[in-house]
Amino acid sequence: MKRSKLFFILIVLALVLLTSGCGGGEQQSPPVTGGKSGGQGSQAGPVDPATAAVIKGVVNFSGTAPQPEPILMDAEPTCAGQHPDGIFSEAVVVNANNTLKNVFVYVKDGLGDLKFPTPSEPVLLDQVGCIYVPHVLGIQVGQDFIIRNSDGILHNINPLPKVNRPYNVGQPVKMESKKTFEKPELYIPIECDVHEWMSAYINVLDHPYYSVTGDDGSFTLPNLPPGTYTIVAWQETYGEQTQSVTIGEKETKEITFTFEGQ
Repeated sequence: MKRSKLFFILIVLALVLLTSGCGGGEQQSPPVTGGKSGGQGSQAGPVDPATAAVIKGVVNFSGTAPQPEPILMDAEPTCAGQHPDGIFSEAVVVNANNTLKNVFVYVKDGLGDLKFPTPSEPVLLDQVGCIYVPHVLGIQVGQDFIIRNSDGILHNINPLPKVNRPYNVGQPVKMESKKTFEKPELYIPIECDVHEWMSAYINVLDHPYYSVTGDDGSFTLPNLPPGTYTIVAWQETYGEQTQSVTIGEKETKEITFTFEGQ
């Protein structure tokens, strides 16, 4: 580790421990969402539920799947012990049904001047076994963002936005920190200065129409007003794909994205 980075981490550790010792430590909050799907929840929004429509589908993978890249945690035995069968990079995860996991699907255009309330429930990014969980997540502008250290060892959470204000949070023990993002911004990388293999992406939107594909490669964008939309699917290695979709009142339309490997 470079001397300057080590010095920085030691300073962060000292400051956090000093704050905790003065009664300023942050309390564990109730369970929260991981930002997998958007949604207006119980808060009133501008969409008439009597006419609302749904766009859903899957993100397929075509071609030869890349070999999973193992993550070596020899330098952190506490975390390595939580992965007895090994752990692999999530840069490309091809599911058993030839779909892709961790693809961020969202509405890019078509909502016009509609304004949506800020959700009251927070979004969670956890650190478990020296891995960010989830790997890709979404959040709305102004929504609470909870960063949790479930490992109990030093982590340093370092989002790298270009539009929003950057910050660098040191967490030496099991604890939580709360942040927000004030402007829409996509594909913000999150790093840990202590464990270089840790990575995640957060996407900040001014509306709730987003989804992250899981183990079956599916996504759902519910409660859309009738109209024509630009839908984007983004994968960190393969980039973006875009489709234009028109939906009518109470209609459910299915679409498919396909990313190709080498």
